[in-house]
Amino acid sequence: MRRMTQARWWLLVGWLLCLPFAQARSHHPHADAAISSIAVTELSGEARDTFYLIQQGGPFPYPRDGVVFGNREHRLPAQSRGYYREYTVKTPGARNRGARRIVCGIVPECYYTGDHYQTFKRIKE
Repeated sequence: MRRMTQARWWLLVGWLLCLPFAQARSHHPHADAAISSIAVTELSGEARDTFYLIQQGGPFPYPRDGVVFGNREHRLPAQSRGYYREYTVKTPGARNRGARRIVCGIVPECYYTGDHYQTFKRIKE
C-alpha cells in the first residue's frame, strides 16, 4: 500500500511540473492583442461595397466568398471552428483576389484586413 502511495505522489509531482509548460503551449501571443476599429465610412469604396453585400446576404462576386475562416494565426477572438467566414474585397488592378478581406462572425461582428490576415480592424457602423 505504501508503494502505491509513492507512485501516486510521483505522478502528482510530474503532472504539476508539466502543467506550466502545457499552459504556455496553449497560449497564443496574438490572442490577447487589442484589435483597433475602423468606421464603415473610413473603409475604401470596395470594402464598403463588400460589407453591404455581407449585410444583405449576397450575391457575392467571388466563388470563395463565405468560406470558413480558420483563424489559425489567432488574431481574432477565439471562437469555435466555422464561426468566422471570409469575403474578398476587390483590389483594383489585381489579377487575383488580392490581399484585402472582410472576415465576419455573426453580423455585424466583422473585421477588415488589408494585408491578408496579418492585422485586423473591427468594423464599426
